[in-house]
Amino acid sequence: MDEITDEAEAVRRPAGDAESSRANRMWWDRNADEYQKDHGEFLGDARFVWCPEGLDEEEARLLAPAAALPGMDVLEIGAGAAQCSRWLAAQGARPVALDLAHRQLQHALRIGDGLGGDLGFPLVEADAGALPFADGSFDRACSAFGALPFVAEPERVMREVRRVLRPGGRWVFSVTHPLRWALPDEPGPEGLAVLSSYFDRTPYVEEDAQGRTVYVEHHRTLGDRVRDVVGAGFRLVDLVEPEWPEWNQQVWGGWSPLRGRLIPGTAIFVCERD
Repeated sequence: MDEITDEAEAVRRPAGDAESSRANRMWWDRNADEYQKDHGEFLGDARFVWCPEGLDEEEARLLAPAAALPGMDVLEIGAGAAQCSRWLAAQGARPVALDLAHRQLQHALRIGDGLGGDLGFPLVEADAGALPFADGSFDRACSAFGALPFVAEPERVMREVRRVLRPGGRWVFSVTHPLRWALPDEPGPEGLAVLSSYFDRTPYVEEDAQGRTVYVEHHRTLGDRVRDVVGAGFRLVDLVEPEWPEWNQQVWGGWSPLRGRLIPGTAIFVCERD
């Protein structure tokens, strides 16, 4: 669920993990205010929304049945303003909200203050590829468009998530549907024509006027994502491709009712640790 800065020039070129992490930390710190202003109403203060289609965990129950959540330790990766963690806490779970960007976590505190009290769960500023938790700390891990689209080595994140999960733990994450990488990121009819090869995994990079990297996003095919999951020691339980609901008239970047009724925009991977 990214926003594009007008001043940046977009190129396709290789970008490693350190470059991607540095650029995206700065990007989210710089753009967190605008992001929350533009999308905060849709996301809500204490909702768990998986994607621009509006699929809600209250309805989908991809992490666990409602009765199972109370008492569960849940790690949210790429938490942003921790809306999902706030919803989890209201269900009786014990979430930890982790994000790379300091400014995003400040918005988590702002929302908590606006709701009249302490968050009731920890905020952690850290990189998803080096989780600062002991082995077997969590029952569940989740990420709604957080971290994975922005890292050059998603398999490292997968291994870290498996490490901090307990046996039988579940890992659920949503990302832009890989099919979208072959199409222009436009909400109108122009976004329905193939522009580039689906198999071109060259990262999307934005550079400022001085040539400095300010944003990076990485493409993985659907097969790549499955291999990342299985290679890290997970079992893929489900792959959810949310359909666009009639009630949703929201346009969010390249997501729109027009495109959403014709092609998938989001892929949600439901994985379990043996």
